[in-house]
Amino acid sequence: MSSLFDPVQLGAVRAPNRVLMAPLTRARATRAHVPTPIMADYYRQRASAGLIISEGVGVSQQGMGWPHAAGLWSAEQIEGWKPVTAAVHEAGGRIFAQLWHMGRLVHSSVTGEQPVSPSPITAPGHAHTYEGNKPYEQPRALTVEEIPALVETFATAARNAIAAGFDGVQIHGANGYLIDEFLRDGVNRREDDYGGSPEKRVRLLREITQAVADAIGADRTAVRLSLNGDTQGTDDSDPASLSLAVAQALEPIGLAFLELRELRPDGTRGASDVPRQSPLIRQHYSGPLVLNSDYDAARAQADLDSGLAQAISFGRPFISNPDLPERLSAGAPLNELQQATLYTQGAEGYVDYPALEAA
Repeated sequence: MSSLFDPVQLGAVRAPNRVLMAPLTRARATRAHVPTPIMADYYRQRASAGLIISEGVGVSQQGMGWPHAAGLWSAEQIEGWKPVTAAVHEAGGRIFAQLWHMGRLVHSSVTGEQPVSPSPITAPGHAHTYEGNKPYEQPRALTVEEIPALVETFATAARNAIAAGFDGVQIHGANGYLIDEFLRDGVNRREDDYGGSPEKRVRLLREITQAVADAIGADRTAVRLSLNGDTQGTDDSDPASLSLAVAQALEPIGLAFLELRELRPDGTRGASDVPRQSPLIRQHYSGPLVLNSDYDAARAQADLDSGLAQAISFGRPFISNPDLPERLSAGAPLNELQQATLYTQGAEGYVDYPALEAA
């Protein structure tokens, strides 16, 4: 059996440990969605992760609705990411870019256009904008004719990520954003080849994943999903059938890894009584499986010992503990997370958390 601190091969990347850094939106880029120098410091500090999965990175202006989040569709954005990836590599780390289209969870005041989704169903809650929170707007349904261009935005962003120095990319198919909206029948009410049966609802994910794998290599391509329970108003009536269709669609591609964010009944940032889908997916997906959500060291090691997972990704603990693998290995206490500075634009609560030797 492997421990959290043993190396693992994730496609083209050999991770020195199995403590991965999950994607975490931090809102430190410019209004033009260009990375800033402080972001290089932040990711450098966390280079001891087996692999860093970056914050969600927009594939297009249409899909980039989070204020001060970074993109990967312009030359300026590519250049802005280069010092970040260089800093991680100089510190001995590895980093994937998470490719993000927010679908209906945007506001026109940020993107400049009406949100898009598989179906014209408004999300509950509110969008983050530069003017504060605003109610979500009704999206328009993407047409079949628009989908090839959408798929190409992911492939182009993947090529841009490699040009910017990333070691690979992760396709964001979770958390109620565009791909997740297509996957789950609570939002996808289409009657064409992208809606209806689970096999049809998986089609967009499969096409995007194959296009990205063709662009940069399947061994540098990963996917993130959240299939057990409601996330930001997106849910499914039959998670098991959908999970089976997802596993069967992704298995032939040969991904670097598949990451599952799995809500728990006692979850601290979202909770669900829907069973975890990872045991079912494990039966039909033979590649590396990375699990996420509310893990501590003991729970993480148990899922490695069972063979269910090959690595575990940690989110919020990595925000306040830049040296998280060392702390977990030593059984050391963790720094407390500052909630108030999660999405502010300054250094406080971003690059000022102490490492173990300085704590």
